[in-house]
Amino acid sequence: MDTATGLLNQFRKPTGWFGRLNLSNMNRHHSKLADWGLARVSIGKSSTALDVGCGGGRTVSKLAALAPEGSIFGVDYSEASVASSRRTNKRGIRAGRIDIRLASVSELPFAADTFDLVTAVETHFYWPDLPADVREVLRVLKPGGALLIVAEAYKGGKKARQMQMFADAMSRTGGYSHLTVEEHRELLASAGYSDVQVFEDYDKGWMCATGRKRA
Repeated sequence: MDTATGLLNQFRKPTGWFGRLNLSNMNRHHSKLADWGLARVSIGKSSTALDVGCGGGRTVSKLAALAPEGSIFGVDYSEASVASSRRTNKRGIRAGRIDIRLASVSELPFAADTFDLVTAVETHFYWPDLPADVREVLRVLKPGGALLIVAEAYKGGKKARQMQMFADAMSRTGGYSHLTVEEHRELLASAGYSDVQVFEDYDKGWMCATGRKRA
């Protein structure tokens, strides 16, 4: 594996000391983006929520703060990410409110109808089989529960040129789903979600998509 491919794979699956540094940077860089996306969904104080591709664990912490009487879970297929997320959320884990697991979105280790909310912040474009994987998320949502996808890496936004260059590079290292805002709407609708909505802040280069499991 050449150096460029190895560095790009650190975005997909962080490992080692560079992965830990990358996860710390992502915690900081994605924080405001995550807040913007979370403002588009309703989170009750007793909600049960899952963050898929939890990375450094910052979104898990945000979910725990928004649902102080709820249960929050995170999954990631990177061992480095799981370790980082557990460090970030060690108090919540000790209190029994947070659980971080090593797992793939393609085979979530949860029963059907478990979660009120599932979030995916800057991660879904790496999923192995995006159409099938959003259906797997649908399986674990409760009837009426919501999926929230949040990203600044999407096609056609303010940062379109640099995002296309990044997508082209990532595609050479493995699968990568580079979608427009409208294609995100179609993705969720085709997977069987209802009440699908998409939002874009063009000036910031942010987008998010939400959909619900039919009650």
